[in-house]
Amino acid sequence: MREKVLQSIREQRLMRAGDRVAVAVSGGADSVALLRALLELREELGIVVAIAHFNHGLRAAESDADQAFVAELARQLGLEFFAGLADVRDHAVLNKLSVEAAGRELRYAWLARLAGAKRLDAIATAHTLDDQAETVLLKFLRGAGTRGLAGIWPEIARDDKHAARIVRPLLGVTRDEVEAYLESLGQSWREDTTNLDRRFLRNRVRHELLPLLEREYNPEMRQALSDLAEIARGEEEYWSEQVGRELTARVAGGRFNVAELSKLLIALQRQVLKRFAEEHGVTLDFEHVEELRRCALGEMERTELPGGVIAVNAKQWLELRSGLQPDAVEYQVVLEIPGEVLIDELGLVVRATIVPEQFGREVGPGELLSRDLVGAELTIRNWRPGDRLWAAHSGSEEKLKRLFAEKKISADERARWPVAVCGDEIVWARGFAVAKKYCWSGSGDGVRVEVVPGRK
Repeated sequence: MREKVLQSIREQRLMRAGDRVAVAVSGGADSVALLRALLELREELGIVVAIAHFNHGLRAAESDADQAFVAELARQLGLEFFAGLADVRDHAVLNKLSVEAAGRELRYAWLARLAGAKRLDAIATAHTLDDQAETVLLKFLRGAGTRGLAGIWPEIARDDKHAARIVRPLLGVTRDEVEAYLESLGQSWREDTTNLDRRFLRNRVRHELLPLLEREYNPEMRQALSDLAEIARGEEEYWSEQVGRELTARVAGGRFNVAELSKLLIALQRQVLKRFAEEHGVTLDFEHVEELRRCALGEMERTELPGGVIAVNAKQWLELRSGLQPDAVEYQVVLEIPGEVLIDELGLVVRATIVPEQFGREVGPGELLSRDLVGAELTIRNWRPGDRLWAAHSGSEEKLKRLFAEKKISADERARWPVAVCGDEIVWARGFAVAKKYCWSGSGDGVRVEVVPGRK
């Protein structure tokens, strides 16, 4: 493992002699192994090593025990130790993020501040080949293009040339190699129990889907996915240069010149329009890219994009305009199970009640969620363009926008329509069957989510 890390650092120029490097150490096997490997290599590389630990505050005493473990490890190794703490759950609620996204945002923000205060040259994070494989597979399942399939990049350079770089020297190392390396050193580590929670999509990919693919289809699946990421990164670098030139020639005053767009290769059309939308703060999936392309080519006068944005073909120009109604509102609250919350914006209460197993069969099919699968709470928010639901007893996942159209739900009603989210997935939407994957199966308690008249 040590040689793989050294090779990765040298081939990709992740570190230079004299660099001050803080290793982001959670206490888990990957980060502890990265720390130990860099300590073995520090004289050869000419680097100074410190430890940075961020406490997400999500697992109470377990999180504090992780921090204590890392602090003691720093003391034993004689290394400078930095610790950060934040309320990730509160940040998630206030900023309408998943807990995972909120944790990542706060963690990297703290690392950036630490790097500036301590004049660090690089922050080393312990993403492994397994993490890369999981990320690429998740991106594929969500319909990513080359940028998404590029997965985790070995280095993230900051816009400010004086800011610390984020480097990932373990991307060529498997989790099995990590643990074998630590065992050879007699080095202990901490286990994060949330990594076993199958409610999280990444954990299901890690413990169920990837092992299935390796067992039944390709025993080298992780390496194949890692290789795919490497290929996609090269493709993305190529496209980035091509797209940049095309955008410079076509964009003026925030508008996109569509003249002779049809003469470009279709792949370049897609890439250019996707980047144009992103520069306006709009992230597109493939279906929206195609709708935007049809609009740009004049096949349709306008189309609706995520975030309430409308693309309009105005003769020679493609324009992106806000399509939100003046009275459009957004809301997001946590609903405990059992419990209820008042949605002020609707004047209604969303309630979650537990239906014991013996009474579940008296409820109509597709009405109950599995209590074991959804856990202790749900997030209730308004519908957003791009939201999807695979309803129980249906054959495929559908955009809620399409389901709304089938039920003749107006645009004004859609903007306020309540949905329930577990992790990153919609599990319930008012007026529809619950999500197929989270539907009560007939054993254990069920959960009924319903809307009732509001009351103060």
